[in-house]
Parts: sequence; structure tokens; C-alpha cells
Amino acid sequence: MLTTMTPARADGVTPRLRIAVDAGGCRECDGNASLPVIRAGYGLAEEPPAVLHKTSGGRWAMVENNAPITVLHSLAPPDGTTRYVDQMTDGAPADVRVRYFSWRVALTGRYDVLHLHWPEFLVRARRRRTRVAKRVAMRVLLWRTRWARIPIVRTTHNVTPHESGTAAERRLVRAVDRATTAFIHLNGTTAAPAPGLETVIAHGHYRDRFAAHPRSDRVPGRILYFGIIRPRKNVEHLIDVFLARERPGCRLRIVGSPTPELAERITARIAGHDDVSARLAFVDDDELVAEVTAASLVVLPYSEMHNSGAALVALSLDRPVLVPRSPANDELGREAGPGWVLPFDGTLDDADLTAALAAAGAMGDDDRPALGGRDWDEVGRRHRDVYRAALDRVRGGSR
Repeated sequence: MLTTMTPARADGVTPRLRIAVDAGGCRECDGNASLPVIRAGYGLAEEPPAVLHKTSGGRWAMVENNAPITVLHSLAPPDGTTRYVDQMTDGAPADVRVRYFSWRVALTGRYDVLHLHWPEFLVRARRRRTRVAKRVAMRVLLWRTRWARIPIVRTTHNVTPHESGTAAERRLVRAVDRATTAFIHLNGTTAAPAPGLETVIAHGHYRDRFAAHPRSDRVPGRILYFGIIRPRKNVEHLIDVFLARERPGCRLRIVGSPTPELAERITARIAGHDDVSARLAFVDDDELVAEVTAASLVVLPYSEMHNSGAALVALSLDRPVLVPRSPANDELGREAGPGWVLPFDGTLDDADLTAALAAAGAMGDDDRPALGGRDWDEVGRRHRDVYRAALDRVRGGSR
């Protein structure tokens, strides 16, 4: 759809638009003038995603071109360890330029699409003054995206935030959802929190990312938990279940970064037990690959799970994973194939752990789960398609 404007005279063009036209000049094309709408005043990226074209009837129409799309992600830049941002960066096709979030860039920088991940984190802070300032900044950002016709794309990583926020935060996140043009779901069981375009793009696997890192030999009976350690992850409960009885030939390994309080409690729990060990710290990719591949079974004993990067890491390294049953995990299990995603109901217990260990022991060294459609190039292309659809929707007059 074309958006049109009919200036009565040159002065009818807004000052910022007139500056852009004067700077860009005009060129003749089949008797019609085409004037670049460049970035001045419009929050657009370095190359214009559209040009003003004067038709034979004397009207001006916004016409899309195939310029690259600049996307601002609400993510910090890659830091050398594998995180979700790496998929957005390394998987982006050549016609998608990636920028990383700062409030200065968000409010004054040039970009075509704002891609939000975990929007609640953008407005959280320990100090009340900082929280208030971030909320005001978010309101200004929502106004800017609407005024400049910058579509908001949001990836729904979780159904609800893992840590609940204040009432003011929840109201602001709802406002973000209402302003969102397109939602990207990581699985087909997610419902959008507000009306908008919806697309399912599976979380990418890490096979290529980890290919350069040395693997360990699989150790039969070795159980691993890895990842951030928080109360909802139920790591202490996993330790209790493991230690509830003798398990000849089995070892439990805990790897991850806990809060100081949890670190103290875990250290006390495993003291004197030679069959349980812990590395209570964030580890780099080399160490992560070594730890995961040494295990025969990965256990993620969370209270609930909707999407899990840790589960994808385990599967990418060809290790079965014991996870809480959920529609999303059931879907992942059907994709990966029998024996790879092992669900437990309710709270993890001894029977769950024993059965999962037996299933993991039946896996061959050459067995691999099916993770088709999750390579980063495919994920990047599908994101690009969503960005273009969101831009078309916003320029066509709908949010």
C-alpha cells in the first residue's frame, strides 16, 4: 500500500523533509521526479527504506526500495560466550544490519525496526529514581516509534516474566505489547499478549557454534545441571533427590552461577558427598562444551518451562535432557525424536531420575536428535521476513 502526500508548494514539505530532499537532490525517471527520503528527522537507518516518487498526476507516493534493514535489538553486544544475541548477530542475512541497545541509541539513533526481547528488563533497576527514569524513557520510546513509523517486533521468550515486577512495570509492558506490530514465538504453543502479526521461529541450535570446541568422552551415569542457578530452577531439590539413596556408578555435577545465598546453601548440601561436585560460576564455551559432553544426562528440574536455551544447548551437543512436562517441551520432544526430551510431571522425584538415567544409557554414541530448521541462517532469514512484513504493515497505516 502506498502512503501519499500532496504538498501545495515546496514550502509545504516539512522543514526536516525539505532538508533531506535538498541534500539528496532529485533525478528524472520516465518524466517523474524521485526524491530520496533520507534519515534526517525520521529515525531511519543509513539507507532509506522508501523514496518519495512524484506520479504523472502530480501526487507524491512513498515507494519501497530494497535497501538493507537496520534492526535495534534490546540486547547487549556479544561478549564471546554463547548467548541468544549471537543468533541475532551471526544469523542475520546480508540485508539486515544489527545494532545493540542503549537508551541513547533507542531515543536518538537511526534504525528501521525495534526488536524487543524481555522488555521488562529495560525498565528494571535497584534504585527507584533509575526505575522511574527508565519508565519515562520507555514511554518516550513508544511515542518515537509511533511518530517515526518504526515497527516494534517482540520475541515472546516467556509467557510471563520469571521474576515478577511492580504494577507500574506490568502496565508499561502491556503498553509495549499494545504498540507491538509483530510477535515472534519460539514455539507453536505461545499465545501473543496483544493483537499483531504472529510468526513461529524456532530457537536456533548451537551445533555449528560449538563445533570448534573439544568434546569430552561421555561418562556413563554422570548427571549434569548447568545454567543460571535461581530458586525456581530447583537445583537444591535435584541434589536432595539424588542423595536420597545410594546410586552406584552415578555422579551429579552442578555448573552455573548462583546468588551468594544459594551458593552457600548448595555448598553446605554437597559437603561430604564425593558423588556430587559443583562449579558455582559462569563458564565459557570451552568449559561448557566439556561439561555437557561429559554427561550422559542433563537435568533441568525447573518449576516450569516454556522455552529453554539450556535444553537446546544439551540437544545440540547430543545429550538427552530431563525437563518438566509442558506443551512446549512436548512439541520439542516430538521434533527431536524418541528418548531425547524426557518429561517429568509435577516435582522431580527418584522415579523420574532413575527412568531418565536408564533411557540415557540406551543412547548410542552416534545418535543425534533431529533439529532441522534451527540453523542460524534459516532463523536469520525468517526474522528478516518478519521485519519486512512489520515495515509494510506500519507504512500501510496499521500498527
